[in-house]
Formats: sequence, structure tokens, C-alpha cells
Amino acid sequence: MKKLRFFLPIILVFLGLNFPLFAQSLSSSELYHELLKLEETKRVLYVAAHPDDENTRLIAYLANETKARVAYLSLTRGDGGQNLIGPELGIGLGQIRTQELLQARMTDGGVQYFTRAKDFGYSKNPSETLQNWNKETILSDVVWVIRKFQPDIIITRFNTIPGVTHGHHTTSAILAEEAFAISGDPNAFPEQLEYVKPWSAKRIFWNAYNFRGEFEAQEGEVYHEFPTGEYNPVLGQTYNQMAANSRTMHKSQGFGSTAYTGASNDHIQFIAGEKFEQSPFEGVKNRWDHFENGKATELLIKDLVQNFDFRSPANNLSSLLKIREQINQMEGSDLWIQEKKESINDIVLKVIGSKIEFVTNQEVAFPGASVSTDLVINSPGNTSIKILGVEVLGEKVEVEGDGSSANEPFRQDINLTIPEGFEYTQPYWLENYEDGPMYPVDDQQMIGKPFNDASIQATLNLEIEGQLLTISTPLVYKFNDPVDGEVNQPFIITPSIDLELSKKVLFGINEKRPQVTVFVNFRDKIVDGVLSFAGLDSSEYRILESEDLVGRKQRKYQVEFVSDQVGKRRILATYTTSSGSFDQTLNRITYKHIPNLTFFTSASIDWIQADWEISGGKIGYVPGAGDEVPEVLEALGYEVTMLGDNDFDLDNLAQFKAIIMGIRAYNTNAQAAANQQALMGYVLSGGNMIVQYNTTGRLLTNQLGPYPFSLTRDRVSVETAPVEADYTHPILAGPNKIFPSDFEGWVQERGLYFAGSLDEEYTTPLYMNDPGEDTQTGSLIHAAYGKGNYVYTGLSFFRQLPAGVPGAVKLFVNLIEQ
Repeated sequence: MKKLRFFLPIILVFLGLNFPLFAQSLSSSELYHELLKLEETKRVLYVAAHPDDENTRLIAYLANETKARVAYLSLTRGDGGQNLIGPELGIGLGQIRTQELLQARMTDGGVQYFTRAKDFGYSKNPSETLQNWNKETILSDVVWVIRKFQPDIIITRFNTIPGVTHGHHTTSAILAEEAFAISGDPNAFPEQLEYVKPWSAKRIFWNAYNFRGEFEAQEGEVYHEFPTGEYNPVLGQTYNQMAANSRTMHKSQGFGSTAYTGASNDHIQFIAGEKFEQSPFEGVKNRWDHFENGKATELLIKDLVQNFDFRSPANNLSSLLKIREQINQMEGSDLWIQEKKESINDIVLKVIGSKIEFVTNQEVAFPGASVSTDLVINSPGNTSIKILGVEVLGEKVEVEGDGSSANEPFRQDINLTIPEGFEYTQPYWLENYEDGPMYPVDDQQMIGKPFNDASIQATLNLEIEGQLLTISTPLVYKFNDPVDGEVNQPFIITPSIDLELSKKVLFGINEKRPQVTVFVNFRDKIVDGVLSFAGLDSSEYRILESEDLVGRKQRKYQVEFVSDQVGKRRILATYTTSSGSFDQTLNRITYKHIPNLTFFTSASIDWIQADWEISGGKIGYVPGAGDEVPEVLEALGYEVTMLGDNDFDLDNLAQFKAIIMGIRAYNTNAQAAANQQALMGYVLSGGNMIVQYNTTGRLLTNQLGPYPFSLTRDRVSVETAPVEADYTHPILAGPNKIFPSDFEGWVQERGLYFAGSLDEEYTTPLYMNDPGEDTQTGSLIHAAYGKGNYVYTGLSFFRQLPAGVPGAVKLFVNLIEQ
């Protein structure tokens, strides 16, 4: 009988900075662990609201002790949170936290999904949350993930009791329970059934705790306990250690963790579904039993588990290929089947120590450009990898050589031309996004995915011991860093021309004519074109000068804007050539713990024309966790100096009109805390000090001001919440009079971490509260101290100023000008 040959494509998603190329070898124990996971077919879906909400200890235990396939569904990408490591907020922060989640899953063994919900910041209850999110859309996404992933059990991080935690948290549990109830109904979201089948999980649980982090059993409830502090001898770690390593990946949130030593347990509380006696997986069918050859396949895996050769892993190849032949006879589109096929292929390639990479020495290309690449395939042992065909960008590549064996690598240079019209590197959820709390993703099969697949991949037809494998490996930018050694980063596609703006917010104050520098960046060569600004009449701007920076492939324009129209306008810079119009700004985010991120936004400027009194002058800015307030102050005409470790001498501080503490400075800047006495001396001598919000945890000093006050967790999360004010207070009365209209158009929130327990020396000119709550007075406090003024404010100026909210900018100017 002729031997069956199976072709199976493998698509690889790379998650890390020095992310592994295809089939990077593993130790014998790790390969054995992968084989144990291949045998198991249980599946668990864990559901919460944000990156860092997930219980990494339970995920690590279920994925590596139970060997279940575990997915974490985060409703959002964390776009509305704060950032401890840099200035990125909003869609930029969402990408950072997405990649941090992927790093966490690589560490604890889970996989990752998302919905189309955008994190819009803190909300206090589900009603408030669902006033922003489209409930039906997000519910459909949760149902979609359940149907696609097909979990046996679902676990929510939070319960459905409103008011005890973040409204997003509670909403995640509500939606999970509703989706659990309807995901098996073909009448619910029937449009999904073109791609998936109805699916009902066996049970849904809550990962029970009492919101202080402790477990307290409630009478009449049914629980199951997992010993999540156990040690995994195959991997050489406790699940506590795996969990701490996973949680530490959330660096933008400052969640570095130290593993707990000793026994620990996690509990899940039964919510709905079939009752059980001993195990939450009771009654869950072994998926191998669904296929005629499934039991035989399972027995082959068990036999190899019993007889696995740890000393010479390649000796397991023959058994693995028999398993692979059985698995590849299974037909069906269910995700678990495809995962098993991918897993066995991956183990086959890893057990022989193979290395496959498709690399280039350039990071960026544009449609129409040529790219030189290298394809490398190596089998370091006696097993041959034969190359039957290579395809890139839909075209076959003429192969020069048979393949690799005995540690003699196959190498081939491949010259590519990026097709005209090729898609740019842009996260799929941002492709049509402008603003709002929902991401517009219309492609059903993209919903839930963490990121796009690689822009360019090589499809390889390989043969190993008579079996055929078709794999896809992405093109990667590879280079050697003098400190970090080999580094691999995503290869990206950009427009041939993009625009760079010196300012995102522009101010025309009184008779001042604001200016902006526009850089037109060319990937190939400088091309003549016309710079214009959509939204403005041609009489409202003048190009003062332009010059070509040939060595940098840039054209630099200095542009002046002229208008008497008071208010805020958004304008779009556009560079038009004979080949088309270009109005995108390239954004890069680089941190060592995640891959480089690239995305595009419109080349827009918020222009605010106002009749404000601004004296200008020098401002000392003490960095905190990172924000973009200094750039806005410079656009207003202030001269901003960032204060470092040796800049807190009183004589040096005396030169500044105001000293402003960046957000969370007293949480992150040890020098600022150590020099608090000098800063208070500056105020006493006539200085003006403005402290932006700090969090209650990890404060480096408890004396933030000249008189006692404490930080609270009080906040006003509704950006449209009414504001009452003492408009006669000096801060609101001048030099620019504040009106009720100045509190309109704020974004995301009013403020957070308000002051409390105030000394009688402090005054509180603002009063605000979320709907149905008591009035809060600690959003902005002021005190005279000696000859100077001190202000602590929880108002979210760090969001309002970069967003160009006129009233917030005006109020901040008043704080400076006191």
C-alpha cells in the first residue's frame, strides 16, 4: 500500500524581543513536557477585563500541571490605564500591554484573545461601563471566542456583584456568564456560524476571592481547590515562580513580582452548568474519542511518554512521525485539531534540533522596494531535511540545493520586490479607528486575535523521513547588538513617504502666530510635492521656508499659522506628489522586553487660538512615570527644563517660575523624594510648585506638601461629570478667568487619586462627583506657604493637555501663573 503523505501548513506567531525562529530546539525535559500536553485535550477559557487582571498562578497550573489548553480572554488591551515606563497612553499603551500579555502567556503557557472593546479608563459600575461600550458587540465577541476556542470550562476573574471593583471587571463576568448561556444556541449571532459551530462549555466558575486577595468560603456555595503552589519537576519551577515571572512581564504597570515560597491554593466557585462531585472537568469527553483512529493515536502518545529517550531526543523521531501520521488523518476545522497538528509538527522539528530562519538585515521597506533576504535551514544531527519547494509573496523560488543534514546548513539568498499596494504594518484594530470606546473590526476571523500575522512569510515544503511538512516562517529583521548580541525584530512595511510634526498641539495666544516644523520623510529619494493643511483656508497658513536634508532623505518645512478665529480646530497635514497624497505619521515604540511596535496615525494638529494671559518663563519639570505635559508647555511658550539628580540646589531651583512634578513622581523618582525639603524651601522662598497625581501604593515619601494631607483612591471617572467651583478663588479668577464651559470636552475622566484628610491651610476650589456619589473636594488643593504657592491636583492634566482640551490647558496655565 502506498504510504500516505500529509501536507500541513504551520503559521508561527512570534511574541518576544529575541523571539525564537521556527522550531528552535528545546531541552529534553521541555520536549517531554510538550509531548504530555499533546496527549491532553482539556480546554479552559479564563475571562477578565484588562491585561494584568488574569491569575497567572492558576493559568500556569492549569496549562502545565493539568496540561489543559488555557486561553485568557481580556476584554480590552489596557489602553485606558497609566504607564509606569514611558509617556505612551491610549492606543500606544494598548499595544505595549498587548505585547506584555503575549510575553506573559509565553511564560505561563497560555494563549491570548481580545474583544473589540477599548479600555476607556476607570468606571465604577457595569452601568457606567456599558454606557460607553456596545454591549451586544462585545457579547458577540465573547461568544465568538467560546465557539472558536471550544473550552470545556470557563473561569471568570471577577464576579457579577456591582460596586465592589472596577466596572470593567464586573462587566467581564456579566458578559462571560451571558455568553456561556447562549454560545450553544445557533440563533445567537448566527453570522458567526459560517466559520464556527455552536459550542456550550460544560461549566462556568468564578476564581473566588474576597477582593482583598484572600479566599473566604461562603455557606451554600460549591468550590474546587487547585494546589497552585506545587513544583513541576519536569520544568524545574513551582507554579508560584511561573506566575511571578509571567506577572513581571506587565512592566508598564509596575507589576514586577517575587514568587511566594511554599504551598498555596486557588479556588473556583461553581456558577452555572452541570453539577459535579470531584472535578470541574467531570463529564468532559476525551477529544481523541471523536475519531476512529483517536484511541490508537492516544495509545501511541502514551507509549512514547513511557519510553521517551531523554539522552538522545532524536531517537524519538520515528515514534513521533507515527503519531503525526495518525493525527494528520483527523479531519475537521475545529481549532483543537489544527493545534494538535501544529504541535506534532513543532515537536518533530524541535526533537531533531532544527533551525529555520528567514531573515533580512533591514528593518523597513515600502511598496515597490527591493529587499535582500536569507533563508537558512539546518539539521544538526543525522536526520535530513529535504527542501522540495519555497514560495514567497505568492511566487515560487528556484531552490539551489537539496536541504540540510549532519549540521551542514542550507542557505539561500532571496531577493524580493515588495508589491505596489502592499499593506502597511498597522495593527488590524487601528486600521479604521479614529476615536471612541470600540474598535471597528469587520473581518469576523480577525476578531480576538492579539496581533496581525507577519507581513511577509516564506512557505516551505519540506520532507523528513518520507513525511512532507508545509510550514510558513516569517521574514524577520536580524542584527547583532554590541550589548544584547543577536536580536530579532519584526520586519515592517511603511509608506514611501510619511510626515513628522514638531508639535501635536499648537497655540495661538493673542497676537502670537504659532509655528510648526513639518518633516516630510522619504524612504527612497526626495520627491517634489505640495504641502497643504486640510481644514484650513490657504490664507490661514504660510510656508516660511523649506530645505532638503539630502543625507537624511527629508524635506523640512517651517510653517506659520494665522487666524483670529478663537477656539480649537483639528487640521491635517498632507503632502501631495504626482503618485498620490500622504498624510500619515509613523509612530515607533521600543522597549527591550517586547518587540518593536510600529503604527500609523493621521498627521493631525490640534490648533487652539485663545486670548489668554501667559507670561512665559522658565519651568522646572521633575520626571515621574512619563507624560507629555512638558511638550504642551513648550508649545505654550514656556521654557521647560527637566530636573535631574543634581538639580535640586535651592539656588538652582530659584530660577524657575514654577516647578511641576510629573505624574507619579513620588512613586518613581527617588531623588525627588530625597530632595523634598529643598523643594519645600523653594516654595517657602516664593516659588510655585504643582504636584500632579501620585498613587497610594509605593510612595517614596509621606510628606508631599508643606502641610499634612493624605492620598486617597477617590476619583471622578465620568469625564462629563458636573463640576461646581468657587470661581472667586485666585486659581480660577485669574490671570485667565475660568468658566463652567472650561470643563466641557474633557477626555476619559476628570481625575484620580484625590487628596484627603486636609490640613486647614488648604483650600479646595473645585467640587465634583460621579453620578449618585457624594461630592469630592480633593481634586485640586491649594495652600500659600511662606512667599510661595503649593498645589496638589488629581485632575488628569496628563490626558487633557496632550489631547488639546482648551479649558484644561487654560486652568493649568493659571496654576503656573499664580
